[in-house]
Amino acid sequence: MASLEQYLNSTEKGKSLFEDEVRKLKTPVCKVFLKAGKITPVGWKSSGLSVKSKDPVKVQAKAPHVVKANGDKILLAVSKTNKDKIKNKRVAVLFSGGPAAGGHNVVAGIFDMLGEDNTLLGVKTGPKGLIKGDLFEIKPEDIKRIKNTGGFDFLGSDRTKIKTPEQFEAVKQTCKKHRLDALVVIGGDDSNTNAAFLAEFLFENIKEDGSGVQVIGVPKTIDGDLQIGKNLPISFGFDTATKVYAEMVGNILQDTPSSKKYWHFVKLMGRAASHVALEVALQTKPAVALVSEEIAEKNMSLDQIIDDIAKVVIERAMKGKNYGVVVVPEGIIEFIPEMTKMLKELNMAVAEHEQELENKDLAEKRDVLSCVLAADNMKLFSSLPEYIQEMMLFDRDAHGNLQVSQIPTEKLLIDMVKKHIKKEAPEVEFATLNHFFGYEGRCGVPSLFDAAYTYNLGLAVGALALSGKTGYIVSFTELDKGGKILAIPLPALLNVEIRHGKEELVIEKALVELDSPAFKYFAKNRKRWAETDLFNSPGPRQLWGPSCNQLPITVALNQGYKSLSFKI
Repeated sequence: MASLEQYLNSTEKGKSLFEDEVRKLKTPVCKVFLKAGKITPVGWKSSGLSVKSKDPVKVQAKAPHVVKANGDKILLAVSKTNKDKIKNKRVAVLFSGGPAAGGHNVVAGIFDMLGEDNTLLGVKTGPKGLIKGDLFEIKPEDIKRIKNTGGFDFLGSDRTKIKTPEQFEAVKQTCKKHRLDALVVIGGDDSNTNAAFLAEFLFENIKEDGSGVQVIGVPKTIDGDLQIGKNLPISFGFDTATKVYAEMVGNILQDTPSSKKYWHFVKLMGRAASHVALEVALQTKPAVALVSEEIAEKNMSLDQIIDDIAKVVIERAMKGKNYGVVVVPEGIIEFIPEMTKMLKELNMAVAEHEQELENKDLAEKRDVLSCVLAADNMKLFSSLPEYIQEMMLFDRDAHGNLQVSQIPTEKLLIDMVKKHIKKEAPEVEFATLNHFFGYEGRCGVPSLFDAAYTYNLGLAVGALALSGKTGYIVSFTELDKGGKILAIPLPALLNVEIRHGKEELVIEKALVELDSPAFKYFAKNRKRWAETDLFNSPGPRQLWGPSCNQLPITVALNQGYKSLSFKI
């Protein structure tokens, strides 16, 4: 017994059998980085590809130095002929925004590419730590410990946006204090927007010789909304998250015909785009899966959505199938046109009539609103369950704004579908359960795809740093046939959007395209999935075995691959 207890004690603090084996896992490396089996720096040449901003004049004005240096040409990594070693480079790396599986492998890839002749520094707690100058040197034993592990805990992260002159100046001082040659930002669209502006700000006159500090971005987000067509197929973390969610949805799907009595409404993380919901739907084939972008494109009302779900429930009930799963994207509310219109007027009304609404109960607040809201908006508001009305009126942030992401959309749909069925088909039994899968997918051990994808992105970052390049985001394409490493100019990704009532240059979120092969496949097959049980239970993500090399289905379809296997 004592020996077993000793063993159990030895597995504490991330040393379980699984985690120890994961650290030993060899991640595939793109051949461009290998010479005689060893990781070697690469050169860069024009790929013949380019990416263009829709607002080039404004981008030029905002980032003239980086635009002049990089233009809109995408670079391709090639085997290096010059064998001169680069020494004494000091590179700092930070995580920005929410965690995603594979972040630690980006760090490992950078470290391995820089080698022992250069130094990699970690920035603690993201952009906030960069502003404070909270950096430390990363050692080989750190890489051994974090390789292939989940989470962002090694460095930490936060959501600070570097926007003010004081913040930019603080970053400059951090670069000077730690004698940095390059800064790596691992983040999503907003973080890489920040990286583009940092690249311009740090372009020159930072070091004593008048030179600047390189800034390089890495595409991270489980939402999958940082994509650039064939040039950047997906952001890292998406594959792991969707495989985690698909396992859980698949388990629930397997349960439904076992108990034969529940409809499960499952909300999945992804506030803007529906990539996560679409990928999970393709992996599991539920009876119903909603895609926010389709709802917006077709100008669907909430009633239409409810009616569509109810029809599936009733039709399945007629076949003796009083069960099923409905997959719901987290951000669906903000894609229903009439809801967006109503919420906009409601927000204005709450702000303008704050004193009249103060200290009133829900019924009294409705009376006030009925005099100020347009009739169609008031009708829609009144049709919602009372707990949703209360959230819309009472649960607001310090600025008085409604926190739309906090609305339990899955519960809203359940209650409204239940009401609809009770009216249209009272004989149909409709027992429900609701779930929200979000945080469960962010910090798991990365899938083999994410482990390999991120390690190679890290190698690309290290190679760019050694080559003196700045103002790029790294990418890994042609994942079905050995892979190509690209560097995409960050300023060329910037476009004007209205944010907080004013124009801002940002990297746009990539939404689900309704003419994409992935969506077309889904639309072609969903009716069959609704009519009978054709669901899959894909099981847990695998790091060994026959399914370990599986790509995200949406990526394979949209990139035109002939199989689901990645080959690096």
